[in-house]
Amino acid sequence: QVQLVESGGGLVQAGGSLRLSCAASGRTFTTYAMGWFRQAPGKEREFVAAISRSGDSTYYAESVKGRFTISRDNAKNTLYLQMNSLKPEDTAVYYCAAASTASRPGPLMRISSYDYWGQGTQVTVSS
Repeated sequence: QVQLVESGGGLVQAGGSLRLSCAASGRTFTTYAMGWFRQAPGKEREFVAAISRSGDSTYYAESVKGRFTISRDNAKNTLYLQMNSLKPEDTAVYYCAAASTASRPGPLMRISSYDYWGQGTQVTVSS
């Protein structure tokens, strides 16, 4: 199994940027496709972005496309989410997650495809 720890959240003004990191330990990092999800107060957890095991393929929710960039450094066992042009509606707890078997875009956008989750990091965007 793999353990995931997010960092990099915080308070930022609208239009600003943040970079989230997710450090993985345990089983070989490249075993997993990785994703970012978020959950705002009173709302369900939703897909943000996903990346293939090699890092060659990335997928995004429409709401963040063009503003967020997911990447991974397999040598450092770390997943990233660069968030630019942040909006108040991006305010949420952000979670990284690891998927053992999923590889196609459809499944990678589903919460149920992920086997391991981090504890989350809060991102607050003020207007």
